[in-house]
Amino acid sequence: MIEVKNVTKKYGNFYAVRNINFEIQDGEIVGFLGRNGAGKTTTMNMITGFIDPTEGEIIVEGYDIEKNTKKVKSQIGYMPEGTPLYHDLTVKEFITYMGSLKLIPKKELKEAVQKVIESTGLEKVQNNLTKNLSRGYKQRVSFAGAIVGNPKILILDEPTVGLDPKQVIEIRELIKSFRKDHTVLISSHILSEISQICQKVIIIDKGEIIAVDTPENLENNTTKNITLKIVVDDINNKFPSIKDEISEITDIKLIKENEDKSKEYTIETNTDTDIRKLIFSSCAKNDIAILEMKKNEVSLESAFIELVENRQEYSQKEINKMQYEKEIEELREEENYLKEEKLKRKQAKKEEKARKKANKEAKNEAKKAKKNNNDDDEIKGGDK
Repeated sequence: MIEVKNVTKKYGNFYAVRNINFEIQDGEIVGFLGRNGAGKTTTMNMITGFIDPTEGEIIVEGYDIEKNTKKVKSQIGYMPEGTPLYHDLTVKEFITYMGSLKLIPKKELKEAVQKVIESTGLEKVQNNLTKNLSRGYKQRVSFAGAIVGNPKILILDEPTVGLDPKQVIEIRELIKSFRKDHTVLISSHILSEISQICQKVIIIDKGEIIAVDTPENLENNTTKNITLKIVVDDINNKFPSIKDEISEITDIKLIKENEDKSKEYTIETNTDTDIRKLIFSSCAKNDIAILEMKKNEVSLESAFIELVENRQEYSQKEINKMQYEKEIEELREEENYLKEEKLKRKQAKKEEKARKKANKEAKNEAKKAKKNNNDDDEIKGGDK
């Protein structure tokens, strides 16, 4: 499990990420989406322990990464973007080296390396230098370096970038094969890939988390209106006028006129209600023949664009103001804490004073009682 709590990473006055929060449960495959410069790689580097957050905490498998860095790193397999390999090592040597960095015991290392080579389909090239491999095999080797030692968590930064369609499918299937026993965080620009692989999506933009949900919910919830594609036989050009008859239609756009004189339009609506029956009825009344009509499929790409394209860009003045307000709030919290501590110390002193007084009174009472007992003994002795 990964928990990112109120994490901020700041370089001077620039916020790479600002107060981000999310959780990734055991066994989940999660897509991490964002535009270039949104904060994806920064966040991944903080989770792996490569860089430290300015504020906040990151908990991996129950361990705070700042307090238990070695323990956390032993739980993580990281595949960075760009497949950085040592080109003068063979495939087997590189994976062995990665295993030794993870402190896999020597007696277990050979078996662990061979197991990874087999699971990633690298048997045929295991003795080849990494510099002589195709791009697809280099990605496999980088992936093998991440999973050697069977870490519980895999963090993959653009694992299919630059690959041809066949290689993309191969790496995608490879990632899917690890979903049963691993927690996986994937950063990718290929949103269709994320839809196919991931159970949950985290979207970051301008250093802030703006959505955490399933791909299906993001697709359904961010699209408010239905867009229809329609092809009609409309010799008299009456089709655009049906907008006046159907109040739910907000716009009709001509896309193209085909060779057979049919016309292709898109219809935009202001409702999530299906209005195709109304369109059929109106077209029949106006002698317009519908040749094709279908709803445009909502994709994760369209949901992503809708979420990020019109987000507010904070000015430096606004950022400074937010930072000032945060610092003021922290000072208030510190002041309240100091007041509470002062009251506690005052109460402790009061209680200590009362305790000492009670002890003194108890000692005095004991002395009096002892004296009285001695006096009684003397009186009894005199009587004898």
